[in-house]
Amino acid sequence: MDSIKNLNWRYATKKFDHNKILTESKINILKESFRLTATSYGLQPLKMVVISNKTLQEKLQAATYNQKQIGTASHVLVLCIEKTIDTSYINKIQDLTKEIRNTPDTILEPYRNFLIDMFEKKSTAEIATWATNQVYLALGNLLTVCAQENIDACPMEGFEPKKYNDILKLDQKGLQATLVLPIGYRATDDFFADLKKVRRPLNEVVLEITE
Repeated sequence: MDSIKNLNWRYATKKFDHNKILTESKINILKESFRLTATSYGLQPLKMVVISNKTLQEKLQAATYNQKQIGTASHVLVLCIEKTIDTSYINKIQDLTKEIRNTPDTILEPYRNFLIDMFEKKSTAEIATWATNQVYLALGNLLTVCAQENIDACPMEGFEPKKYNDILKLDQKGLQATLVLPIGYRATDDFFADLKKVRRPLNEVVLEITE
């Protein structure tokens, strides 16, 4: 029941205590949690940028409609998609699979070819949509781990991706900013911290089919 208790504890933090900084060990847990996130086909078409420079955070806050969570958070996580998912990228992941699992080519090659053929038929927009869906998987995983570690967080879609790309020079890294997650510790005077969680009743969101 600790998991349920922790999920009830978490909320979209509106005000962080800027004096409280996450330890390196806590950040490392989130990094590893991101790395271990499930993704479609195991292709991991995403990267996470970790920011703790306050000057940089202020610049990003201006590109987030001046939402103060960005400037006062201990760290800001920017979840990005890889802009190029092509044959070279797929081969790199499949080669890694072969290296780690020692998978025989007789097993690996048909799957490799399947992926290459499928992605060659997709448009750039279709691939971007697919990759973005994987970022949301990572976000959900990070929010759950944050709750387990008593780290406050505020998932954000409300920002200007192009400005983020420019500020962080993401285009040069082949990345596109997709979601933002400021993390840290809630301020004692955050009004939202003590509000009751609003969720639809269990019987309205879960259907059990037994026959």
